[in-house]
Amino acid sequence: MDFTLEVIPLPVSDIDRARDFYRDKVGFHVDIDQEVMPGMRIVQLTPPGSGCSIALGDSIWDMTKGETKPEPGSYQGLQLCVADIKAAHAELTERGLEISEPVQYTPDDGATFMYFTDPDGNGWSIQEYRRRATEPLHEVLSKQANG
Repeated sequence: MDFTLEVIPLPVSDIDRARDFYRDKVGFHVDIDQEVMPGMRIVQLTPPGSGCSIALGDSIWDMTKGETKPEPGSYQGLQLCVADIKAAHAELTERGLEISEPVQYTPDDGATFMYFTDPDGNGWSIQEYRRRATEPLHEVLSKQANG
């Protein structure tokens, strides 16, 4: 049985503002923007090339067990991966995203990052993983699983 992580709910204070930010500044595709049941609007967005989406909603946490709803801006460490961080930086700054310059911690593949926050303060990093240019993640994981 495969269990795939495909949607991460993201706490935001203004669904429309967050949708516009992720669509226009970060380049995510809007998959869903509708009231999925009375009183529950969901906006689901997917980064290009990703198998995992984010979901913005005003009642998402009402459907899950838990005593507290996460506060907008409380998520930190969300991470995207790209094969070419310089090209990604150029594309994102051209879109108007305020993003840090790439920081290379070591010359190893996977050791270069840049950072941004959404309008609520949810924190993201973008990691350069040059291997993704020749080996998509699903192929890497399949090889690891099959030894």
